[in-house]
Amino acid sequence: MKKTLSSFSKIRFQDCDPFNHLNNSKYIDYLINAREDQILEEYNLDMFAHIRKHNAAWVVTSHQISYLKPALIMEEVSIQSQLLHFGESNILVEMRMLDKKGLKLKSVLWTQFTYFDLKSQKKASHPEDLMGLFSSVSNPIEQKTFTERTGSLILQTKEKAL
Repeated sequence: MKKTLSSFSKIRFQDCDPFNHLNNSKYIDYLINAREDQILEEYNLDMFAHIRKHNAAWVVTSHQISYLKPALIMEEVSIQSQLLHFGESNILVEMRMLDKKGLKLKSVLWTQFTYFDLKSQKKASHPEDLMGLFSSVSNPIEQKTFTERTGSLILQTKEKAL
């Protein structure tokens, strides 16, 4: 199974500010929506079917985001995502937005999710099948902090562009 997932999205007019840049809050929407589509397509993990079956879902407990270059109105962007870390009841996902060719890094997002039982309204443990999936697709990185990782990704994309 692929560890780094990728897809494309077009930046829409209604999501942009008066300067024709993607609005800051919309970056998160584009990145999270892409991740949801990617895991359905690549891992056959349907979030809504999972919620109905297990009466549990992931809730966002934190976001860390860097806005590096503007995404422009009607631009097609590449969105990449990967699972960096997982535990009994949490996951850390990295999502990146780049230009269509993958040469200009536009934003980096780390999102921490906690698995949550909808009935008890408390943190829950991931089922065994998810732990197996996470084990096979987890893609840990060398960097320990978001700032270190963002710097590393900036250097990587600069080197690609040369």
